[in-house]
Amino acid sequence: MKHLLSLEKLPRADFETILRDAKTFKQTRGAHKTQPLAGQTWALIFSKSSTRTRVSFETGIRELGGQVMFLSANDIQLGRGEPIEDTARVLGRMIHGAVIRTFAQSDVETFAAFSKIPTINALTDDEHPCQVLTDIFTFEELRGSIAGKVVTFIGDGACNMPVSWIFAAAKLGFELRIAAPKEFQPSADILKRAGGKIIVTEDLNAAAVGADMLYTDVWVSMGKEAEAAERIKIFNGYQINAPLVKLAKPGALVMHCLPAYRGKEIDAETFEAHADTIFTQAENRLHTQKAVLNWAVS
Repeated sequence: MKHLLSLEKLPRADFETILRDAKTFKQTRGAHKTQPLAGQTWALIFSKSSTRTRVSFETGIRELGGQVMFLSANDIQLGRGEPIEDTARVLGRMIHGAVIRTFAQSDVETFAAFSKIPTINALTDDEHPCQVLTDIFTFEELRGSIAGKVVTFIGDGACNMPVSWIFAAAKLGFELRIAAPKEFQPSADILKRAGGKIIVTEDLNAAAVGADMLYTDVWVSMGKEAEAAERIKIFNGYQINAPLVKLAKPGALVMHCLPAYRGKEIDAETFEAHADTIFTQAENRLHTQKAVLNWAVS
C-alpha cells in the first residue's frame, strides 16, 4: 500500500514514475486505456478551502473510473471532536482511498496508519507535495529536465511550499535558492534532513541571478490571517517583478501556485506576462493528481 504524505519520504524512482505518468495522462486525456480506480470510492476530506486541489482531484478520480465524495470537517464527526484514529478506522472499512487537506501533518500520517487505505496529502501546514510534483512536471514539460537547474523561491521560506521544494531539490538534483526574511527562513533541522544544494538568503536579487525559474506564493497562508498586517510589512519588497525577472536567466519561467495577490508577492504586469505558464501550471494539477492516484493503487 502506498501513501503520499511527504516528499521527504518519496523515493526518487517514485518521483520519476509520477512525473512520467503525468505526461501520459495529459496526452491521453479522454482516451485512457485503463481505469485504475474502477469500482472504487475515494473521499476528499478537507478542513481547508480549495479551488484547484478539490477540482483536480474530483475530476481526476472520476476520469480514472472512480467515485468521489467530498467531506468537509463540518460534514463528519471530526468537526465535533472525534479522534482522527476513529474516523480513519471507520472510513477505512468503507472507502478505497482518501485525499486529505488539513492543518496538522500528524493528522494525515495518523489517518494513513489507522485507515490502512492509500492516503494522499493534499496540503498540510508542513508540506504540499502534490503542488510541487505539479510544478516540477510543468517545468520539465516546458524546459526539459530540472536536474542541474536553479529554482528560486521568494517569500515565506518557512511554509509548506518551500519545505516541499527543499525535499524535491535534494531528491532530483537541482539547486534551490530561498530568498526570505530572516524570521521566515526554513529551519536548520529541515535543511539538514534534506541535504542537497539549498541556498537560503535575505537577498532576493542575489537569489534571482541566473535562475531558471522564479517562484512565489502568498505572504499570508491559510490559518495565518491574524498575522496578515505584520506579514505584509515584513515581506514588503519580496516580490517578483520586471526588474527581478531581468536578473534571472533569459527565458526563465515565472510560476505561482495560486491564488495570486497582485501587488504583493507578484506585480500585476509580471503576472499577466507569465499568465500562460501560471495557468498551465494550474491545469497540470489535474494530470499530476491522476498520476499520483494511479501510483497509489498500482
